[in-house]
Amino acid sequence: MKRIALFIIAFFAIFQLQAQELRARVSVMSNRVGGNVNKKIFQTLQNSLNDFINARKWSNDNFKTNEKIDCSFLLNVESGGEPDVYKASLTIQSARPVFNSSYLSPMVNYLDNDVAFKYAEFQQLDFSETRVSGNDPLASNLTAVVAYWINIILGLDYDSFSPSGGNPYFMKAQNIVNSAPEGRSISGWKAFDGTRNRYWLVENLLNSRYTLFHDAIYQYYRKGMDQMYDQENIGRTQIIGALNTLNTLNTENPNTMVLAFFFQGKAQELVKVFSKAPPQVKSQALELLQKLDVTSANKYKDELK
Repeated sequence: MKRIALFIIAFFAIFQLQAQELRARVSVMSNRVGGNVNKKIFQTLQNSLNDFINARKWSNDNFKTNEKIDCSFLLNVESGGEPDVYKASLTIQSARPVFNSSYLSPMVNYLDNDVAFKYAEFQQLDFSETRVSGNDPLASNLTAVVAYWINIILGLDYDSFSPSGGNPYFMKAQNIVNSAPEGRSISGWKAFDGTRNRYWLVENLLNSRYTLFHDAIYQYYRKGMDQMYDQENIGRTQIIGALNTLNTLNTENPNTMVLAFFFQGKAQELVKVFSKAPPQVKSQALELLQKLDVTSANKYKDELK
């Protein structure tokens, strides 16, 4: 009986692991932390963050191994001026598999510079959707930030498979913003903290004025990228359609964070999509991309002549 019980426990442990949504790689860099701090702490933190992200269920859906979302979190830490208190930047990246190929299309590529937190070695990393700030706001801020970005990753992934499918996860991210930890050194959660932060991203994602963005995400990925293997011309036409939708959004609502967020890390992919397009389509793409992704305008000009 004991063997049967152990087998059942092992089976459900494996099933639970397979059901997780994310295949995340977590790295913690401490090169900027002073020499008076034991760097072993950050290896422990890296292991704890890895478990926190990968071992937790973030949705009600079960993901097969090949459905897991590839993502990475790079936490670059520096001393915060007080014992066990640190400032950090967090680089978040995620990618989506393209149908019938081994290619992973970048979805999130963002640097969040506003991460302050308190951590002592072997401190448990806790997060509760109903009590985001926890007992110690500074200690809870790191998991709140990570949970926020996980919901953004999930929301965009769901958006790419069904129209506005990511809204439940964007709402979870907004709940984290509304209930976020507060403190003198904590920032990135408020409208007045800047024009490009966690507050403004989820505000854009849930603002009814920007619903065209979600239409464009679905058209770009499901109708566009997913068709490129079997029907390249159709897929490319759909991607042009998505860019036109984003251009309409930009014309009606210039300088929105969500538009800049979409194009971060997309330039190389878009160059590949249109580099072999017929001249007329390539010219149309070039005109749109130079308006929509100004930071990469020269790249498009050079490579889509």
